[in-house]
Amino acid sequence: MVTAATDISYKIQLEKALLINEAQQLTIQTLQLEILQLKKLVFGSRHEKFMGADLSNAPELFDVPAIAEVVTAGTTTISYEKTTQKLQPNHKGRNSFPQALRREEQVLYPEGTDLTTARKIGEDITETLAYKPCELFVKKVIRPKLLDAATNRILQAAAPDRCFEKSNADTTLVAQVIVEKYVDHLPLYRQIKRYERLGVILSDSTIGDWLTTAAQMLLPLYQSHKLLVLSHGYLHADETIIKVLDSDKKPARLRHSGGGAAHQGYYWVYQSHEQKLVLFDYRPTRGKEGPQSILKNYKGYLQTDGYQVYDDFDDEPGITQLNCMAHARRKFNEALPNDKDRAGYALGEIQKLYVIERHITDNAITGKDKLRYRKEIAVPLLEQLGIWIQKAYTEVLPASAIGKALFYSLTRWDKLSLYATSDILHIDNNPVENSIRPVAVGRKNYLFAGSHAAAQRAAMFYSLLATCKNHQINPYNWLYDVLNRIATHPINRIKELLPQYWKPDTTA
Repeated sequence: MVTAATDISYKIQLEKALLINEAQQLTIQTLQLEILQLKKLVFGSRHEKFMGADLSNAPELFDVPAIAEVVTAGTTTISYEKTTQKLQPNHKGRNSFPQALRREEQVLYPEGTDLTTARKIGEDITETLAYKPCELFVKKVIRPKLLDAATNRILQAAAPDRCFEKSNADTTLVAQVIVEKYVDHLPLYRQIKRYERLGVILSDSTIGDWLTTAAQMLLPLYQSHKLLVLSHGYLHADETIIKVLDSDKKPARLRHSGGGAAHQGYYWVYQSHEQKLVLFDYRPTRGKEGPQSILKNYKGYLQTDGYQVYDDFDDEPGITQLNCMAHARRKFNEALPNDKDRAGYALGEIQKLYVIERHITDNAITGKDKLRYRKEIAVPLLEQLGIWIQKAYTEVLPASAIGKALFYSLTRWDKLSLYATSDILHIDNNPVENSIRPVAVGRKNYLFAGSHAAAQRAAMFYSLLATCKNHQINPYNWLYDVLNRIATHPINRIKELLPQYWKPDTTA
């Protein structure tokens, strides 16, 4: 006979079992998702491209063949047409080589031909791109001492100015070493091996001294660059890791030659995308002290990912923070194996927002027209998606992958949607992430910085050379010229040497 007490006990045990089973199922799903993500990280593609299953309910904007769009506001009608670049029917073949390249001519005549009787009626020319290995050479400056017989005085030309007074390195070599390391990601030890093949043995300490001296010379320029970047009213911000040897740190499992254990430092990167300026700032930690120190006097928009350190800027007067839609999309992409329907719907809606941005870019829509277009097309989509996210979150387990993705966007939706209220803001933080990408390539090659001071020197070089790249300036030409001029350049006109303002010294 089953008593009431026995029945209650049975129900309690059943409820406990169901709760345990539910927790175990969630743990299994979480572990399965982690395994899928690790497999993708090791073996799969890194792209986050999402092909939506159905865009039939999308606005007419997404019908790509009918690309002409009309935005109506009041009585004003504005029409946009996408310009397409047509392929030339008659292709001329391979691109010709730049005329600035030196030509070495080789004229071939038929063997046994008497050129005194043969008359040239035409010629065929074939050009191939050749390469000559780099050359180290010695600049030998000779200053004769002359005795003036009339005055009995000894005359001699003044020694030319040298950037590296206590070194036998010429500026051409130092500039090349810096560019190869921080632009072409060639570690110093590989450069040393290459110069050894050319017959010159250089020590890593010698080259390190060159880089230290060059960084000291460029420090006023870097400080001017920093002030200029922070003076603009819209910045992207992000951070990335860098391994640094720390002689004061107790050795861990990973130890490198040179002493000290590997410390994980961080490059904090700030970018003014419209002005094409990039600022790298090294900090030993990922704490809030870094950005708070740099941005203590900053006023304007600050676009970041969801890292909680940036949340402190919500209370800073004069700073308006917005978030990155690409990070929200990434969360839903990671949740696809957990809940394909909900994650797929969110990705499809976000995809529509990116198509709108692509349409704006392709058709060069700017200013008030861009803002009006966003308000007419993007804002309604954002509002609908925000309502859906709020409802969907109540239907899922918070600890699940889809629950975490929904919570990430739900708690930041105002910041994720803010871009559509202005014509100058970006939908995501991709501009600064693109500037960080070369650092990741270099990090795989040189593995670590030799010290905290070396990491900050690298931040200086990365800042100035990345800005050269954004302004399509040859980094070697800029660096060689600036190193030669900066010691005698007036400090109150130091901005003239920044990449965006730089004009080569034609008198040198």
